[in-house]
Formats: sequence, structure tokens, C-alpha cells
Amino acid sequence: MLAPTSQRIPERPGLGRWAMYVLWPAFLMAGVTEALVFAVIDPSDLSWFGQQPMDLSRQAIYTLSFLIFWALISLAASLTLALATLPEPPDDAHPRGWPR
Repeated sequence: MLAPTSQRIPERPGLGRWAMYVLWPAFLMAGVTEALVFAVIDPSDLSWFGQQPMDLSRQAIYTLSFLIFWALISLAASLTLALATLPEPPDDAHPRGWPR
């Protein structure tokens, strides 16, 4: 017999759903970030740590920068999701109240 609706434990989303919670918004923000960065910076002016200029095409620089932005934003979003979904500690875990 099923428990009443108010007592059901919600199912946790699967790994694919968690991945979409992170990757899709990160994909959109990587596109926005790239547009903002390259509205100010010309890819042909980029150089390796101030030394020699990059020998990559504009399209390669756009692609690499998009992937780097996507990875960094995904990392930040996944850390946020991991911290937001931590289980609540028991009431007697920290009697003094700090740290939570």
C-alpha cells in the first residue's frame, strides 16, 4: 500500500537530469561570456603569456575559449549544485551551532 501523498519521499533525479541542471545553463552562459569577451578583445591580438602571438585561426580561438568558459562555468555550477543538495545534518550533530 502506498503512503499518503504528504508522506512520500520525492525521487531523486538521475545522473542525466543532474548533468542537464549543470551543463545546459553553463552552455548558455558560456555563449554569453564569449560574446562579451570578444566584443572587447580581438582574437588576433592574443598572445601566449605576453610572448609570441597565437598561431591559431579566429575560429579555433573562439572554439577553445568557448570550451574553456563552458568548463569553468560547469565546474562552478556543479559545485553549487553539490553544496545545495547536501543532506541536512541531524539536530544533535553540532550542539554549539557552528559550523552548521
